[in-house]
Amino acid sequence: MTAIDQIREVLHLVSGVLMWPVLLGLLLLAALMIVVLGEFARESFDTVFGKRVRRARGLARREKVAAGANGSGEAMDLRLERALQDEERRLWRPVAQLRPVVRVGPALGLMGTLIPMAYALQGLAEGNLPSLASNLVTAFAATVIGLAVSVIAYLVAGVRESWVRSDIQALAFRADELLGGASARAKG
Repeated sequence: MTAIDQIREVLHLVSGVLMWPVLLGLLLLAALMIVVLGEFARESFDTVFGKRVRRARGLARREKVAAGANGSGEAMDLRLERALQDEERRLWRPVAQLRPVVRVGPALGLMGTLIPMAYALQGLAEGNLPSLASNLVTAFAATVIGLAVSVIAYLVAGVRESWVRSDIQALAFRADELLGGASARAKG
């Protein structure tokens, strides 16, 4: 056996070891996307019935109460700024969690395609048609699942991003309203 044949055997062994983690990763991502779609459906329902807007306005009102009626404008300004930053981080978190899935899904799908294809070709060379068919089915299923996971994550992240931007604008507008009222009271 030549050196190149030994390298091929090692690569074949490594790819075989990677097959199970790749397929399990695809199944986990598919399960995650089912959960994400459920959360997205709930968020869509909340958006349609205006709960997201009420929640955004409620944060600003809570901060006004927390600042106190006789608190200084500067203290209210700092509290509102901190609350806005905390809320913005909280709002962006679900979007940020989907970004890696957009890239990892197709990568795992491609790996899940190519690894079984090697076994399918080996089955073809050996005349083992059931092995060929089984590995081809696995390869194509991995491709479909990887792409589907990525597309779902991309679309959900895009819609959530627009909601977050809208919520942040509503929060910033409400904070400006509160600060305008606080500065008017401080001048008066």
